[in-house]
Amino acid sequence: MTSKISIRKAAPGDEYALGAVGIGTFLESFVEIIPGPDLVAHCHKQHSVEMYRGYLTADDPRYACWIAEYAATGAPIGYAVTCAPDLPVEHDPNDIELKRIYVFSKYHGTGAGRLLNDACDAYGRVLNAPNILLGTYEENHRAIAFYKREGYAKIGDRQFQVGDKLFDDIVMAKVL
Repeated sequence: MTSKISIRKAAPGDEYALGAVGIGTFLESFVEIIPGPDLVAHCHKQHSVEMYRGYLTADDPRYACWIAEYAATGAPIGYAVTCAPDLPVEHDPNDIELKRIYVFSKYHGTGAGRLLNDACDAYGRVLNAPNILLGTYEENHRAIAFYKREGYAKIGDRQFQVGDKLFDDIVMAKVL
């Protein structure tokens, strides 16, 4: 199925597609555990066009985005974002963080997530980043299994707030 998926590095102008996929995949992933008004408010803030425009135009080269597209139509089905680490663990100053990686559930198992992850890893190596780190919800067992298959291991914990609710996350890393 990966022949039906293409991955490309996002550029200014892609912030609208990134925001749409960011909102859609976050809603799809957390609709059953985050209260509706909090979920919508979080998406409005964290997946705004302005937020993605900031990622795409940042002066720090660690800030980058990729879009997974259905090859036949060019419609976005997933995305990934890297940035400077903002995690409560010790890390090398040259590390990068896999801030976001999401694929619509219809495309889980197609290899789209692996292709996005591979693009982020390759980019981290170009930047000579020693490690790539991420945070993920500790009850997101499917994501954690994916990250373990991709070579990540748990290195810490953090809390992630949406609305008034705190969620326990794990922090994972892998050597590039």
